[in-house]
Amino acid sequence: MRVLVVGGGGREHALIWALHRDAPPSSDTTLFAAPGNPGTAGLATNLPIAATAVAELVAAVQTQNIDLTIIGPEAPLAAGLADRLRAEGKAVFGPSAAAARLESSKAYAKEVMTRAGVHTAKSGTFVNMGPALEYIGAHAEPLVVKASGLAAGKGAVVCNTRIEAVTVARAMLDGSLGEAGTEIVIEEFLHGEELSVLALTDGEKVLILPPAQDHKRLGEGDTGPNTGGMGRTRRSGSRLMPCSTASARKCSSRCCGRSPRRDRRTRACCTRG
Repeated sequence: MRVLVVGGGGREHALIWALHRDAPPSSDTTLFAAPGNPGTAGLATNLPIAATAVAELVAAVQTQNIDLTIIGPEAPLAAGLADRLRAEGKAVFGPSAAAARLESSKAYAKEVMTRAGVHTAKSGTFVNMGPALEYIGAHAEPLVVKASGLAAGKGAVVCNTRIEAVTVARAMLDGSLGEAGTEIVIEEFLHGEELSVLALTDGEKVLILPPAQDHKRLGEGDTGPNTGGMGRTRRSGSRLMPCSTASARKCSSRCCGRSPRRDRRTRACCTRG
């Protein structure tokens, strides 16, 4: 089997490492990474193609006779790489662009969580500074200002004062994070530890992965700004918990009011959330 992992970060290195480790000794498994990094180069063939170069990646899958493509970063998913590959009849691990909106648009994710009854911090979404100022002035400190779009893990800023929130919101709307900040989400600050629980779905069943925790803030004692990730730990005692098809269907119904069997794109969006 010939497998391509799209991306060039530590996550993709870990994926390549795991695929290499788990490949049966008797199998003819060949690994590729695009663009990869020095770590993946020792385990796979790095292809000099940017993770967001959708057309070039689709062409590489064809010319390299790739059997399975695994997409790591959010940006190529949001750009529709998985959709393009599926349209070519290629096997791909990664959600559609419609499903990836849960990651690529915080404003959209908030809408979905509200419709589905998922508990989330109270928030407002803004594209202009005037309404944002009114919202900030009417809410207690601290506040969190987030770029709605993809910002490589750097788009969420915890603001201890309203003045700081105004400064951050203005900078984002003025283009400090490019397109990612043309729409912002301002929300209440929630005290406590942050935990990530991811799930995999084929559209019929959901498999919940062990909880994990990012170390995102720069500096000792979480004193600095958010980063793309300073490392990750897994909680002890975690285990895989399969979720029934009925639960997946219930999620889809609550989220969008549609049956998973009737709309594959909507189903993927809902069950991924």
